[in-house]
Amino acid sequence: MQKASAAYERLLNGLAAAAALILLGAVLLVTADILLRNLTRSGFPWANEVSEYALFFITVLTAPWLLRRGQHVRLDLLLAAVPGRLAWLMEVMADLVGFAICVVLVRYSLIMTWDSWRLGSITIKNLVFPEWWTLAPLPVCLILLTVEFVFRFQRLLAGEKGRRREATSVG
Repeated sequence: MQKASAAYERLLNGLAAAAALILLGAVLLVTADILLRNLTRSGFPWANEVSEYALFFITVLTAPWLLRRGQHVRLDLLLAAVPGRLAWLMEVMADLVGFAICVVLVRYSLIMTWDSWRLGSITIKNLVFPEWWTLAPLPVCLILLTVEFVFRFQRLLAGEKGRRREATSVG
């Protein structure tokens, strides 16, 4: 299980690096668009659209990585206020609920992506392309989140029955 977890962590690190490159590309694109619009009165009409898609892809690529590192959005004030054992039990419940939600969302995102592909839905804005291209990363992200919840749960059961090390940013 430790080898699988280490390989999985390398995969998530690679996806986070890809997200960083996408962010760099978006920054360069928006900067070039602004410069061109101010210097030549013409820019890239599709730049805003591409930067919107970039934000979505960055979110999808980094969500499992952030969950792995314990840096996802969470309400940790309560975890800091309760005894360690109770915080551990709350973490168990949160991981089980997170896992269940991800399983349901994987199913629906796969159906949504499949239907988009099957129907030949097209996204028409400045750029025109099949809609499923933007939907396909979502089930992949949710599958990765589901897997991470399994690894989190395994680490939680194997570790000390107290508050997670990364569990709180307060007190």
